[in-house]
Amino acid sequence: MPLISKIATGAVGAIHIYILTLEMFLWDTPRGHKAFKLAPDFATKTKVLAANQGLYNGFLAAGLIWGLTHPVEEFAAQIRLFFLGCVGVAGVYGAATASKRILYVQALPAAVSIVATMLGW
Repeated sequence: MPLISKIATGAVGAIHIYILTLEMFLWDTPRGHKAFKLAPDFATKTKVLAANQGLYNGFLAAGLIWGLTHPVEEFAAQIRLFFLGCVGVAGVYGAATASKRILYVQALPAAVSIVATMLGW
């Protein structure tokens, strides 16, 4: 059983559930302002856009959870790899266009999970 892969994938999924929560529900709060280094007036103006971003992060988390719960391990690993790849691409793009921190918060954990899955850990 690839326990390390599943733990790493679960961590990436949890990160994306947290990001969903921040973007959809906490964007225009002190916690959201602090997490994303936002000015309150900017957060208010961009709240709907952030909620849309949060929804996409939720879809990534849902795919990762699907990969963790699918009963056929060979297919489950393929599902995990697909969604981890999506997270990795989103993380690299976010780091290039929004904040370098996204590389470490999103892309690096996805890469670690991909390696663990590919090695059958």
